[in-house]
Amino acid sequence: MPLYEHVLIARQDLSNTQAEGLIEHFSTVLADNGGKVVDNEYWGVRTLAYKINKNRKGHYAFLRTDAPSDAVQEMERLARLHDDVMRVMTIKVDEHQEGPSVQMQKREERGDRRERRDRN
Repeated sequence: MPLYEHVLIARQDLSNTQAEGLIEHFSTVLADNGGKVVDNEYWGVRTLAYKINKNRKGHYAFLRTDAPSDAVQEMERLARLHDDVMRVMTIKVDEHQEGPSVQMQKREERGDRRERRDRN
């Protein structure tokens, strides 16, 4: 089955348990349609780059899934209809990375950044 990564942004006025409940809800939607959630992460409340539906912050959640495209489409459809979900983004990947996502890693663990070249 194809591998996907999803990022969900939920409204800021939800509690942490409600936001994590959304992750569980969409995990069961995928499981009911023949897919499985390999890993999920709750990234917490983060500031948005721009306002979405008059919200400046949102609860971020990250899912790694192994599911058929029909299950992913159904999950996305339900997420877009859900009042608490502001945005959902899904990308198809060749393979899942081991360990925590880049957002959850400490700065020291991310590796060296490349040096910037002079723009002269």
